Amino acid sequence: MSLTLPKAVTNYLAAFEGKDTELLAHCFADDALVHDEGRDYRGLDAIRSWVQETQTKYKYRMEPLDTSVSGKTVQLRARLTGDFPGSPVDLDYRFTLANDKITSLEIG
Repeated sequence: MSLTLPKAVTNYLAAFEGKDTELLAHCFADDALVHDEGRDYRGLDAIRSWVQETQTKYKYRMEPLDTSVSGKTVQLRARLTGDFPGSPVDLDYRFTLANDKITSLEIG
């Protein structure tokens, strides 16, 4: 699937695929907020820890299915497949952007 997305989201997906924690964290603003599995992670240190924890806990791959861009918001639907209960699962990612960085990411 060919997606036309803002650079911050494209970089996020590339870093996610490459399991590059530092590159992934660099996609976020310094005070960014990630909401995943009912928990909030604010700031780059917390986001790095979240990425490392999820990559260790769950071995999975992401396949983008659909996307829409509206102003500073990117909605992405993706299928995660891996060694976790309920695999595969389709999740919605809502990115909010400012100054070419992700300021907020909600996963659900």
